Amino acid sequence: MNIKQQIEELRAQLRAHNYQYYVLDQPSISDFEFDMLLKQLQELEAQHPEFYDPNSPTVRVGGEVTKNFKTVVHTHRMYSLDNSYDRQDLLDWQARIVKNISDDTFSFTCELKYDGASINLTYENGQLIRAVTRGDGIQGDEVTANIRTIKTIPLSLKGAYPASMELRGEIILPLEGFQKMNQQRISEGEEPYMNPRNTASGSLKLQDSTLVAERPLDCLIYGIASEDMNIENQMSFLQAAKQWGFKIPDTAKECKSIEEVFDFVDYWDAARHELPYETDGVVIKVNSFAHQEELGYTSKAPRWAIAYKFKAEQKSTILESISYQVGRTGAITPVANLKPVLLAGTIVKRASVHNEDQIKKLDLRIGDAVFVEKGGEIIPKIVGVDLSMRSDSTTAIEFIHQCPECHTALTKQEGDAKHYCPNTYGCPPQITGRIEHFISRKAMDIDGIGAETVQLLFQAGLISTYADLYTLRAEDVMGLDRMAEKSATNMIEGIEASKQKPFEKILFALGIRFVGETVAEKLAMAFKSIDALATATFDDLIAVDEIGERIAKSVIEFFEDLGNTMMIERLKTYGLQLALSEEKLKSQSDVLKGKVFVVSGVFSIYSRDELKSLIKDNGAKVSSSISSKTDYLVAGDNMGPSKRQKAESLGVPIISEVEFQEMIQ
Repeated sequence: MNIKQQIEELRAQLRAHNYQYYVLDQPSISDFEFDMLLKQLQELEAQHPEFYDPNSPTVRVGGEVTKNFKTVVHTHRMYSLDNSYDRQDLLDWQARIVKNISDDTFSFTCELKYDGASINLTYENGQLIRAVTRGDGIQGDEVTANIRTIKTIPLSLKGAYPASMELRGEIILPLEGFQKMNQQRISEGEEPYMNPRNTASGSLKLQDSTLVAERPLDCLIYGIASEDMNIENQMSFLQAAKQWGFKIPDTAKECKSIEEVFDFVDYWDAARHELPYETDGVVIKVNSFAHQEELGYTSKAPRWAIAYKFKAEQKSTILESISYQVGRTGAITPVANLKPVLLAGTIVKRASVHNEDQIKKLDLRIGDAVFVEKGGEIIPKIVGVDLSMRSDSTTAIEFIHQCPECHTALTKQEGDAKHYCPNTYGCPPQITGRIEHFISRKAMDIDGIGAETVQLLFQAGLISTYADLYTLRAEDVMGLDRMAEKSATNMIEGIEASKQKPFEKILFALGIRFVGETVAEKLAMAFKSIDALATATFDDLIAVDEIGERIAKSVIEFFEDLGNTMMIERLKTYGLQLALSEEKLKSQSDVLKGKVFVVSGVFSIYSRDELKSLIKDNGAKVSSSISSKTDYLVAGDNMGPSKRQKAESLGVPIISEVEFQEMIQ
């Protein structure tokens, strides 16, 4: 046996033993024997670097240091899940599914909702090539070196698997390992970690992968994204993933009815405390992948899945005072300052009270004993008052009449629960809030500048609007706190690069009330330039698909404000793209105006996203599900049979991408 064969044989043995020990919990050799094999492989690899393999079992011990984690755009978006908190939510969700799929012979898959950090794993030809955190769902940070150290993530897959795929999972810290880590920290005189979830999430961003390797992290897989898989449903996928070498909990169950789903939820609501890891609910999915494709997505979440959250942990503590925050739109939000209390693994000192109406509804008073829980296990909120503990010393809360920052008299419109500070251009939090929105990732995404830097620049008198960013020079900002020459140069380069952002991004960045990403894109497509949008009438605006009265009024009010129009004139002089590009305009037409398309399958001429863009560019609307309003189904390879059946039953024409190409040409 030559050296290369010897190395490959050792790698194969160690992978098999690793799977037996960490995934199946059935070790076949002792720890000492495993360590000796690993040491032998390490020595051979050191002597023969020409046989390097990034997925060798030796990388499990770590050693790679990452100074900066690269941002990576997900090939397939990582959506969040809609949450439900009672049975009626689930019944309503089921009713929507029945209404929107072509047949009623479907089942559900129920899985526990793991409480950790989401990860996206990319495999090519069975080899792990990339691991990226969820981030904002559109893009995340590459943490491949750290992920390779986690023993329950196979670096090379077993059996038959898709040639290219992304797997979604949760990085968790089992309770036993978490307790051992804290025992060690306490013995060394250090503060214990607060909870497993935050510790698992923080581990992924450690710069030294050796430290990650020392932590008993686990990975539980729950999803797949691939264009070439031959798997029909979620339960089959979970079984296949187990065969490929992943750790799949045996708690998942296929349920034939919503009543069986309720039984699953009730069982685990009681039994979850016996699990070796934390869970905060159950994820219910439509089992069939064809049905999932047919149901599609909203702008934020899949229609075919929902998370049922177990009742949140509740604690009682004392309401010590109320403070007030000012948002970028001038909205005033009251915040309850609490006597610190440990809740769901974190120390809670503040909780949202939303508005004056909520304070009155709960009859909150300073000094009250209040019940606090985490909404969706994340955001603390006051849910009630323990009236049995109320004393004569409590004091009523009188909502403020002036802005806490600029002391301008607050306003409140009829039908709106919020109070607002009308001092749009003179109130500091509104000024910095608008600039922070402008530079944010989903807007202008300016590298080298964040919320803290915005505050520094504002306090130094260097900026008071987002237009002022484009007048900054490196020498202006050098000398500010933590702003060395390189940081200053990176900031100025990032600001300069943002001038190339497309019109729809800038339109969103302007911060027009009620104009989110999707609305900004629709307005940009409809009016083509900022000048045309600025002169649009109310009737012009509401004629645009999905633009209602509230959005139309908000857009008109924005452009009626002299301060806003002056700001836009300045942005023009700095060279920002305040109209659709020539390239974009050339690709646009009204040839498909008023039509509704559904796109399904795998295509050879265009990607699915390119097809959707072309449909929109030519005046049509893209829908994720087929209905009587659908005009065309653009069908590619591997399209789900249920979609074809529904299109045929409704008489919807089914066309190929070549036929679509002929339509727009």
